[in-house]
Amino acid sequence: MLSAPCVPKSSKRASATETKRSSGPAIDPDALRLALHPAPYRAKFAAGEVGVEEVGDAVGDAPLDVPPIPASVLFPVVIREQGATVLLTRRTEHLKDHPGQISFPGGRAEACDASPAHTALRETEEEIGLASAHIEIIGYLPDYLTVTGFCITPVVALVTPPFDLRPDPFEVAEVFEVPLAFLMDAANHQQHSAVYRGELRPYLAMPFGDYFIWGATAGIIESLCQALSS
Repeated sequence: MLSAPCVPKSSKRASATETKRSSGPAIDPDALRLALHPAPYRAKFAAGEVGVEEVGDAVGDAPLDVPPIPASVLFPVVIREQGATVLLTRRTEHLKDHPGQISFPGGRAEACDASPAHTALRETEEEIGLASAHIEIIGYLPDYLTVTGFCITPVVALVTPPFDLRPDPFEVAEVFEVPLAFLMDAANHQQHSAVYRGELRPYLAMPFGDYFIWGATAGIIESLCQALSS
């Protein structure tokens, strides 16, 4: 499971009523397919480009002079009758790195993984017990480089209910869903700031009820939002 460096959380969060009011129009799954790359896409990263993360989603400190560690996350879009949702996890509080943060299921590539998609599927089953039989990969977002030295391949997939989840209690405190329309509505994307390495720096966040979505997770969500609007 991957997330961004820890910074203080903002106290500004949308209430349940506010999130319902601010949700955008429904997203057509077919539109998702058209917006995605058909294969993993390694952008040429440079300071100032989308996809390079500082604190949350700003740019400048990514370790571009050393080879990044390959990793993948699953961007799971759950097809619900009331509208598509995105399945996310909350990390357990006892973890040494980034406790309590919101993440996509995923992690670093292992030698046994034949592709970024295999990494995402394996990590998803290990972390939340979601079987690949319920998952249809429909494309990829550009690789996302983090300041912690990971190059994350976001693997976007449709997830068909019903399905059973078995979260790993050591890593995952909670699995929850957020309406895709809410996450794709730019009105719900907020700019915050925090002191990181002695400097005040901006980061992107998408507060949803009691969940504070930020860091690499927010950056990858923003990447899909940009792909759909282009």
